[in-house]
Amino acid sequence: MRNSTSLVVIGFVLVGLARTATAQYLPPQPPPVGYSPPASYPYESGPPPYQGGYPYSDPYQDSYDRPYPPRPPRMVYPPPAYYAYPAGPPRYPGAYPYGAPAAPPSQDRGTVVAALPPEYQPERGPAKTLSPQFRRTVVDYPTIERPGTIIIDTPNTYLYLTIGHGKAIRYGIGVGREGFTWSGTEHISRMKEWPDWLPPREMIKRQPYLPRFVAGGETNPLGARAMYLGNTEYRIHGTNQPSTIGTFVSSGCIRLTNEDVEDLYSRVTVGTTVIVLPGANTGGVAIAP
Repeated sequence: MRNSTSLVVIGFVLVGLARTATAQYLPPQPPPVGYSPPASYPYESGPPPYQGGYPYSDPYQDSYDRPYPPRPPRMVYPPPAYYAYPAGPPRYPGAYPYGAPAAPPSQDRGTVVAALPPEYQPERGPAKTLSPQFRRTVVDYPTIERPGTIIIDTPNTYLYLTIGHGKAIRYGIGVGREGFTWSGTEHISRMKEWPDWLPPREMIKRQPYLPRFVAGGETNPLGARAMYLGNTEYRIHGTNQPSTIGTFVSSGCIRLTNEDVEDLYSRVTVGTTVIVLPGANTGGVAIAP
């Protein structure tokens, strides 16, 4: 009886173990209805594309010879529009030593000219004949300065442009009146044809009635050309008063007739050395070399 009971118990245990072993090794189940079987690696035609598109360097291009997916067209921007002002970009307040001009360039020229003091008024009537000694000419002028140097003889109101071999072109000039002459060495820092005239700050303090701006032209006090000297307020320029050549009349600038300043302008460049010699009438300002 005991043996029979033991055999029955052993039989139940073996049946339970068999059921457990069968549950651990189920056969592959078919996929649910409506779902495709999962893809297996490696892909036969390369990896599937992703939403961002392929980068410019596709690591799969060589391996699978797969064409790139279409890329959006490159954005082509038009070139920047450059300013095409007939006389350069508009002026800005920082370009003026004391702010923007009170009078715009479009104002009536006759009104501006009428506001000029007598020493800046353009001469009327027939042009006066220039004295023979102030006419442009080539003269003997021995000097150690290199050719192309401008030498200003203030006491004798001459400007010399050295041309080498002991020669120079001599021009008659108008210079600063008493107390406004100066001496020293400078260089041409800027050159301008038919320049606008903006009286310097110090001149405005002395003559507050001066217009703050006069557009370039034949009636402009700076005449046909201007050559600016270093960072100073001095210039070599033309004049609308040719009869003042040979006199001490300016506030320190060097003036020539318009014909002569055009000739000088064509012979020099930015960087040209300008030497202003001291003399009996140069007691105003001395500029260090």
